[in-house]
Amino acid sequence: MQRLILIGLAGFAGTVLRYGLSGWTARRFGETFPLGTLVVNMIGCFLAGLLFYLMFDRYLVNQTIRTVVIIGLLGGFTTFSSFGLQTFTLLRDGEVGLALLNIAASNLGGLLMVWFGYSLARVL
Repeated sequence: MQRLILIGLAGFAGTVLRYGLSGWTARRFGETFPLGTLVVNMIGCFLAGLLFYLMFDRYLVNQTIRTVVIIGLLGGFTTFSSFGLQTFTLLRDGEVGLALLNIAASNLGGLLMVWFGYSLARVL
């Protein structure tokens, strides 16, 4: 139960960070292009790779701390970092086909589901 609460608190912190950074970027550079979201996603992916190496490969970090930071904080900051990290792991492990499937399914499938949800809402 303690781990779940910590993940929730870290997710809250990540969400607040995302909101602040994305909003600041949009105010600073405009909203013609979703630069705020792009910045958050790229920083999240960078941090996912950095922290994954540091916590899994270089240092022995407690499983709870790894879960709270990777799933809670970064998951709240951006789920795109999870996508990037999981795809990278597939590539690193030689699973190129699965990595490409994940890229195609996530991007094309995500766009398709946005269209489907939008279309369904218009009909209702």
